[in-house]
Amino acid sequence: MSGWMQGLSLLPAFLVVWSSATFIISYLLAILRRDTDVVFPYISDTSATPPESCIFGLMTFVAAYAGIATVYARFKFVERINEGANIVRPRLNTAALHIGVISCLGMVIVATFQETAVTGAHDAGALAFFIFGILYAILQTVISYCAHPLGTSICICRARLVFAVIVTAAFFPTFICAFFVKGTSLHRHKDDPDYPFHLASAVCEWIVSFGFIFFFCTYINEFKLFTLTAKRPQNVEYW
Repeated sequence: MSGWMQGLSLLPAFLVVWSSATFIISYLLAILRRDTDVVFPYISDTSATPPESCIFGLMTFVAAYAGIATVYARFKFVERINEGANIVRPRLNTAALHIGVISCLGMVIVATFQETAVTGAHDAGALAFFIFGILYAILQTVISYCAHPLGTSICICRARLVFAVIVTAAFFPTFICAFFVKGTSLHRHKDDPDYPFHLASAVCEWIVSFGFIFFFCTYINEFKLFTLTAKRPQNVEYW
C-alpha cells in the first residue's frame, strides 16, 4: 500500500472527514429547513429537530466509535515505542486512553439527548466531551514531547501544542458565556440582551470542535508507521 493510506492512517483520516461532515451536514440541513439561524448557531441548535437530529445522532455514533478506535490505536502505538525505552510513563498513557474514551462517550450522550428535549443530560454530555477532550489533547501533547523523536517529529509536537492551547482557550468563553444565555431558542435576534453572549459562546464552541478535528489530523502521518493485529489467546478452546 502506497501513499498516505499506509498502516492505520485511514483510521484518523476517516475520523477527521466523518466528524467534519457530521457538523457541516447537520448545519446545512438546519439552514435549508430554516430550523435555526444562519450566523453561528450552537452546534446543538443545528441538530435539535428532525431530520437533522436523526442524521446527526447516527453520524455522531459512528464518529464516537471511530474516535474510540483512534484513541486506542494511539495508546497501543505509544505503548509499543515505549518498550525498552521507558520514555513515557505507562500511567500517563493509560490515563490518556481512559480520558479519550470518556470524551467520546460524551459525544454519544450529546447525540442521544437533544438540547431542547433533555437539556440537563445534553449539557452534561457536552461538558464531558469538551473537558475530557481538552485533557486528552493536553496529555497527548505531553506524551508527544516525551516520545520525540521516536515516531513523532518536532513539527507534530508543536502542532499538537498549538491545537491544545486553542481548544483550551476557546473552551472558557464557551462555558462562561453560556451561563448568560437565557433559554434554548433555536432562533436568536440581535436585539436580545443575551445575544452577544450567545454569539461569543457559539463561535468558541465551533472553534473547540474543529480544534479537536485538526488535532486528530496530526495522527494521520504518524499512523502510517504501524498496524494492529488480533492474536488468538493461548490455551483457549473454541467450540
